[in-house]
Amino acid sequence: MGLFGRRRRQEAEGATGVEDYDRDDFDDDFADDEYEEVGGDLFDGAGPWDEDEAPDDGLNRIDLGCLRLPVPEGAQLQVEMDPAGPVRAVHIVTPVGQLTVTAYAAPRSGGLWHEVSTELAAQLRKDGATVRTTTGEWGLELLAALGEVSLRFVGVDGPRWMLRAVVAGPPDRLDNSAAALYELVRGTVVVRGGQPMPVRTPLPIELPPAIAEHIQQAQEGGA
Repeated sequence: MGLFGRRRRQEAEGATGVEDYDRDDFDDDFADDEYEEVGGDLFDGAGPWDEDEAPDDGLNRIDLGCLRLPVPEGAQLQVEMDPAGPVRAVHIVTPVGQLTVTAYAAPRSGGLWHEVSTELAAQLRKDGATVRTTTGEWGLELLAALGEVSLRFVGVDGPRWMLRAVVAGPPDRLDNSAAALYELVRGTVVVRGGQPMPVRTPLPIELPPAIAEHIQQAQEGGA
């Protein structure tokens, strides 16, 4: 096993730039079919947390620059790299499904999730998915079924940021996957930063230095 316990996926998958890690690999770096319009409330200070209001709760979180995520015990992390070099996403793989959290620049007035969810529902239907809406802990949620995969999307409008979280898993584990998604979102801290950014711009993901260096070495070794 390598320095961070990286596991190589099948070659066909490796070409997509996805690297797998165990949660423990990061220990040293932790310090209805019709769309229904349902409005959500603006971030109210109760998880996910803005950096300025993050609790001192002792929860271990991995620092990804714009996000600090509490990774569940036994989870495996997948780092998805863009061909141009930047990190595209970090996925958390659990027995009940794959969880992904993304943060975006948003207007001070909020309301971006409602716009994004409308577009997302339309795109999912275009891709052949069955989509319905529901109301959850943070307001509007999307539930989608595509083939043998069930998807649940949660969105939260925060102060100058919007958080979108999704879990993809088997249909027979819907309740468990929803619980895992909620727990992840409740403990997430968003680091927006003060720089001006166009609305909808993904906040940049930064890997812990040791992990970034290890990935670079692996890429150079495979060149």
